[in-house]
Amino acid sequence: MPIYGQRRRVVVTGMGAVTPLGNDLASTWAAMMKGECAVTPITTFDTTGFPCKVAAPVKNFNPLDYLDKRDARRMATFLHFAIAAAEQAMAEAKLNFDHEDPTRVGVEIGSAIGGVDVIEEQCNLLTQHGIKKVSPATIPAILINMPACFLAIKWNIQGPVNSPVSACATGISSIGEGMRRIVWGDADVVIAGGTESAITPLVIASFGRLTALTGRNDTPERCITPFDASRDGTVIGEGAGVMVLESLDHAQARGATILAEVRGYAFSSDAHHISSPREDGHNSARAMLTAIKDGGLEPTAVDYIAAHGTGTPLNDVTETKAVKLAFGDQAYKIPMSSIKSMTGHTLGAAGAIGAISAIKAMHEGYLPPTINLTTPDPLCDLDYVPNQARQAQIKVALANAFGFGGQNVSIVFEKW
Repeated sequence: MPIYGQRRRVVVTGMGAVTPLGNDLASTWAAMMKGECAVTPITTFDTTGFPCKVAAPVKNFNPLDYLDKRDARRMATFLHFAIAAAEQAMAEAKLNFDHEDPTRVGVEIGSAIGGVDVIEEQCNLLTQHGIKKVSPATIPAILINMPACFLAIKWNIQGPVNSPVSACATGISSIGEGMRRIVWGDADVVIAGGTESAITPLVIASFGRLTALTGRNDTPERCITPFDASRDGTVIGEGAGVMVLESLDHAQARGATILAEVRGYAFSSDAHHISSPREDGHNSARAMLTAIKDGGLEPTAVDYIAAHGTGTPLNDVTETKAVKLAFGDQAYKIPMSSIKSMTGHTLGAAGAIGAISAIKAMHEGYLPPTINLTTPDPLCDLDYVPNQARQAQIKVALANAFGFGGQNVSIVFEKW
């Protein structure tokens, strides 16, 4: 890829979000600024015998606000969220597809798990009632590429349509790959982000068997505590985050309002373990530094880090080590926060929602907090913006996401 300054510049012109804190970006951001926690007891299935009985679901969402009844009925929930977030982003960007060359528009929307809710539902129907009760819409409903493809069909998008899958790094990798589509000249506009809806018996049971989830079921609003000494695991959330990316010249030619520039993006692999990060943080640090270098910046330019911060004992220490490796003594001067303390871990959507919150922080002049941080782990000794939103002037923000299999991804935005 050409170095920054010798390649097409890529900007963000619209953002949308469906999260456990709100069904759009405005309500999500307002809840973040109040430090609200969206974790609640699971009521959609019987959790008897489950070590974790809490989750962070999206609440009061109506897919019919975005879809007709027939389409909504045939789709898995992760599709509903992606379409809603994408349409919000396109509305903010004021994209008029009648004025766009459809071959110059693309989509990069991925998911970590896809339509697992439909898989479990249809497996139960098959087991209990036989093949005739299995829906013929099952396969299209569960495929991870369906959100991207549905948007392409609906809006006549004929450019590159793709669905990155990189576990919990998916949201940022989708935005980064969307940026590269534009840099390489494959598209002028890319709708990019991540989506997830995986609060199901099998997923909660499986993460529980991995001992990745909290066991503090009696205090759901205080059960996910990134960087705190008491943390004992994460909480599964759901939702979607989507951005509209454009080449700078395309955005300016149509008079779009530019929110931020995507300065740099990088991926690395730990090559270490299927579910645990490499504990020295070396490759996570390398992703951060490479993303900064990709944007033609120096580490000293970074004003804020949107942390991965899952609330698991190993992840939070490893990310802290990685930030120190990447930034040296400056690490102690850079505020970083984990919105997962409020939203739970939205898996394939997490990085996209975190990146969107970083751009909002630039424009609103406030950093979202890491709530429930009362007794910092001595090994987590950086500035995590504890408990309350903080006023700050942010020009350059870096967002991290790390996925099972050792996938580390970082992306850098600059305020426009």
